[in-house]
Amino acid sequence: MSAIDVHGLTKRFGTRTVVDHVTLAVETGQIIGFLGPNGSGKTTFIRMLCGLLTPDEGSGTVLGLDVISQSRLIKREVGYMTQRFSFYEDLSIAENLDFVARLYRLKPRGQYVDETLEGLGLASRRHQLAGTLSGGWKQRLALAACIMHKPRLLLLDEPTAGVDPKARREFWDEIHHLSAKGLTVLVSTHYMDEAERCHRIAYISYGRLIASGTVEGVILDAGLTTFVIRGPDLAALADELDGAPGVEQVAPFGATLHVVGRDAELLARTLEAYAARTDVSVERGATNLEDVFIQLMTGTQDNMQ
Repeated sequence: MSAIDVHGLTKRFGTRTVVDHVTLAVETGQIIGFLGPNGSGKTTFIRMLCGLLTPDEGSGTVLGLDVISQSRLIKREVGYMTQRFSFYEDLSIAENLDFVARLYRLKPRGQYVDETLEGLGLASRRHQLAGTLSGGWKQRLALAACIMHKPRLLLLDEPTAGVDPKARREFWDEIHHLSAKGLTVLVSTHYMDEAERCHRIAYISYGRLIASGTVEGVILDAGLTTFVIRGPDLAALADELDGAPGVEQVAPFGATLHVVGRDAELLARTLEAYAARTDVSVERGATNLEDVFIQLMTGTQDNMQ
């Protein structure tokens, strides 16, 4: 059974259509990365899934429950981690979790709190005030509060923004550990390395879902060709190539330049002159998810303009 199976979900605010007939299916136990530029409707879509917003159009189920008529029941089965840290900073870690346990009417409350503290490595800091935690520990507290009531679906809205690489790695290790136990996870992110750790990805651009599948499948379907250029004065080379026939993207990657386009033959012909230079090398490279992300952003129009 699909954990998420929704069709044509639409949400408007006034004359603005923020989510425009989005259809999405997610199998139980999968981790799906939800990608898209800022303001593209990701948060609004997530809030419809967890029962905080009612769709204006569309239908479907979340965890087998009707997304419109059974939204209250859905809330109890979902853990939702928002973009901003939303706990009481003048309470300790344990006190914040105890408050959440009261909201869910968990009994015995103390046992739920203790098990959650131990499970996420927070026991040694249980008396530390939430306001004094670093970004990584705040993230861990937020995740603890989301999973304490043992939800079947976890919705994470840009959970690792502002968190150092080590904390991000530990966070994703925990997400995969939870997924292996059958928890379904939908996570919105702007980090391409995080998207590549998901079982599947979905790309929403200004309200519309325009790509979905495995990372490899989405890259293949984009139909892009990438060349890697090495040589001196890459900034000048980038300026020369910008807007040249077949060139749709030019981006520096360390000591190289990535040149991307959809017409492989035209792009190759354009780069022949550069490959003939003695101080420049041009090689066929692998298209990555960031190349696809930029291409998809370029090909869509901001619905708020």
